[in-house]
Amino acid sequence: MHTVKHWFNDSLIGQGLLVLGLGVGLNALLRHDDPPAMWLVQGVVFTVVAMVAIVLQRRRMSRVTGASPGAIAGLMRKIRHHEVPRDPRERAVMRRLVGDQLGKIERGERWLPYWLGAMGLVAVGLLVLGFTGGALGYSLFFAVFAAAFCVWLLWTRRRTLHLYRDMRRALREQG
Repeated sequence: MHTVKHWFNDSLIGQGLLVLGLGVGLNALLRHDDPPAMWLVQGVVFTVVAMVAIVLQRRRMSRVTGASPGAIAGLMRKIRHHEVPRDPRERAVMRRLVGDQLGKIERGERWLPYWLGAMGLVAVGLLVLGFTGGALGYSLFFAVFAAAFCVWLLWTRRRTLHLYRDMRRALREQG
């Protein structure tokens, strides 16, 4: 299991196969009336869009840090495991990576209340429509899903901020 997890983390092919499988599976589940060829075509479109986004993100992180995408994946793994690199050059790259990621998260903080508010308004609107239209089950499911998603988003953001701030502090202490 450990090597499969690393393969999905490091390999664009692995990530693409995962997105393709999820895309085809979700299309088969949600659009069971469509022919299987349509599921595959839509899955491929989803995969292409997701892989372009992943490649652009990797390229941007490579440009910012000056390291290869494989090295960045290794550094991200070290950050998650609270490991400070011993090599000074690797520490410098990690310092740039942590600074960039912290900056992105902190810049996004300004828009977070608006996104959460918009999710809440959509959930409340769907609840009202479901109540007036008689289909309360779907709208209640969506409202619970939206609330759980927002809580998960806030928890993940807080955990990630704590992780990056701890790593920044450890990097400062090391060198």
